[in-house]
Amino acid sequence: MPSFWENLRFPGEREMDDLHGAQGQDMATYVSFPSPAEGSNFPAVIVIMEAFGVTGHIEKVCDQYAANGFVAIAPALYHRQHPNPKLGYDEMPAVQQYMGALRDDELVEDVNVAIDYLQNHYQRTHGQKIGIVGYCVGGRITYLAATSCPGLSAASVYYGGRILAPFGDGPAPIDLTSNIKIPVMGNFGDTDENPSPADVATIDQALTAAGVAHDFKSYPGAGHGFNCDDRGSYNEAAAKDAFERTLGFFNQHVK
Repeated sequence: MPSFWENLRFPGEREMDDLHGAQGQDMATYVSFPSPAEGSNFPAVIVIMEAFGVTGHIEKVCDQYAANGFVAIAPALYHRQHPNPKLGYDEMPAVQQYMGALRDDELVEDVNVAIDYLQNHYQRTHGQKIGIVGYCVGGRITYLAATSCPGLSAASVYYGGRILAPFGDGPAPIDLTSNIKIPVMGNFGDTDENPSPADVATIDQALTAAGVAHDFKSYPGAGHGFNCDDRGSYNEAAAKDAFERTLGFFNQHVK
């Protein structure tokens, strides 16, 4: 699929010697889009990265959605610490350091900047609906965005851990569940420990209590990261089924 990198600008003053971060600075974002032969205007999907950054795998995920008629963008959400880090699956100390710096209010701001880009600045998505999908910590951020970011039409959460805990001050995403006004899909592995099956049941119950339309599925024998074919936890059958579920979900609510 055709693709490029875009730097999304935040509001505020910009100093010439500031190379990355927020407040008048930039957020690197991978953009993949359908072939121009298929048209010039498409619905959009925001792809929220795993804990390892906007890696080659996340680029492939974007390309997968673009091949099915969506503009897909993946913002580099660690941009306040580094312009666009791509961490190895064996670099857990660095991963923990980057994740530990994430704050929910800043993540909401980042997703809102991505929504603004799709709604108001990128011609291929002007006037179209926007879905959001996220993997690993990105699944958690997707749930948070569903509670707090106007402009989204559907959210698909892949094994989002720590939905029950805040990043920084303030409420956890699950405590904001009653704010959700869009349908939510969940794809989980039943051998995962973060979120555990008990966590998934708690999230399911919160959505039901809030009257949020949702569709959860847990895959037998699948663990955390089952969608990533670059990781040892990859489960091809679960990944294929979860993608087909999410694609149908976005076809229904975003296209």
